[in-house]
Order: sequence, then structure tokens, then C-alpha cells
Amino acid sequence: MSSESFLKEVQAIGEKFLLKLQKLPKAEPVEIVSFSVVLLFIVTVLVLTIIACSCCCCSCCGCDGRPDPRRKSQVSPAAH
Repeated sequence: MSSESFLKEVQAIGEKFLLKLQKLPKAEPVEIVSFSVVLLFIVTVLVLTIIACSCCCCSCCGCDGRPDPRRKSQVSPAAH
């Protein structure tokens, strides 16, 4: 998929989302609740992804980007 077609796809999704938001005040309660649940799910996934990436990055490297000198691989003794 080329970047141009990807951008068109993202733009189409954004336009559908804006159209859905514009129609939301006139929608039925079931549609409002379902839209809210989907939106909450998307936000939750994004927040959890950001948290996971930041925790992973901070655990293997310091916040300044350098590797943590205390974090070294352990070598187990060889079997005889």
C-alpha cells in the first residue's frame, strides 16, 4: 500500500468519523451508547499502548536514552 493511498484511507475514515459526530445529537440512545463504547475502546487501546511502550523503554534504558548500567545479563554456570 503506497503512502498516498494510506493517506486517502485515513482521510476517508476521518470524514466518516466527523459525519458520525455531526449526526450524534439526533441519534437514538442505543446508537449513542454504542458509539461511546467503541470510542472508549479505541482510547483505552491507545492509552495502554503508550503506557506499555513507555514502560518498556524506561525499563531497558534510562530516561536519557542510555542503557542502564545496573541492568546486565546474568550468566549461569556451565553444567559439568
